[in-house]
Amino acid sequence: MRPEIREYNYDWLMAGTLTAAGALANGTKKETDLIWRYIPYFKGVAQAFINAGPPGIRFLELGAQYYRNILNAHREGKKIAATTFCNTPAILYAMDIVPATFEVMTAIGALVWKRGMFDYMDYCCETGMPETSCSSQRGAMGAFLAGLCEEIDFIVCDTPGVCDTNANAFAFASAYMDKPFYQLNYPSVIGDERSQKYHLDDYKAMVRFIEAQSGKKLDYERLAAVLAEIDKQDALTADMEDMLMLKPTPVPPIFTIIIYAGRFCFSGHPEYTKLLEIMVDTTRKRAAAGVPGLSAGQEKLRVVMCYIDHYTVDMNFYHYFEERGIAHTGSILTRNFRDGNKYVADLPGVSYSIDTSSPDAMLDSIAQMNARLPMVRSIRGPYDKHGMWLEETLACAKLYQADCIIYNGTPGCRNTWGMLKPYARDLEKHGYPVHIMNDDGFDDRVESWEATRDRLDEFFHVRGLM
Repeated sequence: MRPEIREYNYDWLMAGTLTAAGALANGTKKETDLIWRYIPYFKGVAQAFINAGPPGIRFLELGAQYYRNILNAHREGKKIAATTFCNTPAILYAMDIVPATFEVMTAIGALVWKRGMFDYMDYCCETGMPETSCSSQRGAMGAFLAGLCEEIDFIVCDTPGVCDTNANAFAFASAYMDKPFYQLNYPSVIGDERSQKYHLDDYKAMVRFIEAQSGKKLDYERLAAVLAEIDKQDALTADMEDMLMLKPTPVPPIFTIIIYAGRFCFSGHPEYTKLLEIMVDTTRKRAAAGVPGLSAGQEKLRVVMCYIDHYTVDMNFYHYFEERGIAHTGSILTRNFRDGNKYVADLPGVSYSIDTSSPDAMLDSIAQMNARLPMVRSIRGPYDKHGMWLEETLACAKLYQADCIIYNGTPGCRNTWGMLKPYARDLEKHGYPVHIMNDDGFDDRVESWEATRDRLDEFFHVRGLM
């Protein structure tokens, strides 16, 4: 790692950057317009969220708060737990433990920092992680391995589907940093009694592990309050997804990342509820006024991202959608599979519910919610098995009136790459043109944004979509 990268702690750097970006909205328009020339390295990100109005500004503030929580944890007597986006932080918040989610922290760094997360990713390789592992963990994880973040106290994660790089990344971090480690298994089947009991027992063991590491017992009254907050958040997210179905949709492309990044970081936390309330209110007003979500005005195309988005610097991917008149109707990360959501009507037996009637019911609710997080639910077996990736994608493409489907991931997504071609062929048989982005969602050294953009343009042109 270059010496200059070691001059600043990553979490401190991101907290300061996002705090400054959020504060820009407090100035007058003249002041804000003048300041852009002085912040070239995160101008694109700040402008994108500030131009998105109250939801975007609130999201910047929430992102800054996430890093400040990590920075202040130990002085406030709290433990820090490294975790993954495929493990809900609800239990951690109920036990007053601060989560540090590697994938989200990598995405924020990739979007915000001009030099990207490259040095941290490469440092992971220097310590022994293979460079073919997923870059989403290697970014923030590299900063932790290099001692450039607040020291974590323990690690809790799960085995999301059969994503070996995700599972191995956290096991590697535990061994390298000599930190206590608990890894949930994933249920091979979702919905049957045997697998649900297995997953609940596994979750109970994780709670005992966290209690031992934190020295605190799980307060079930507090857990009930967290679940009540998730109940509100699920309803608000469903409202947003209803408005994504409108044609044209009043939902800007950037709102999709706000929905899922907020959930991965603050599920069950009142701050995320406030953000969703602001987002729903803003979007409803746009819908009532007939204002489309796209700044270009005209919605020319509707896209479902069947996997993840693209997170290189300056929000290039979301700007691209805006400029081309492409409505982003969500990705595998946007969906939460709560009972009552419209897309689960075509996928019987794949939803979860919330029950706070007893401690076991609460833990089972969170365990089942966890089993339906991205990859744990969608990418855990054959793509064409009931309720799996193909069926889920088709249900969403139909519901959101998609004109085409786009795959994006990283070279480390070996489970999806292993079944991507037959999956894409089957989607095409159902009438949906499919584009496979051969880049890295977090590392544009694999393929430059300019090359990625040109390949997208070529796809839309050749397939007669635009």
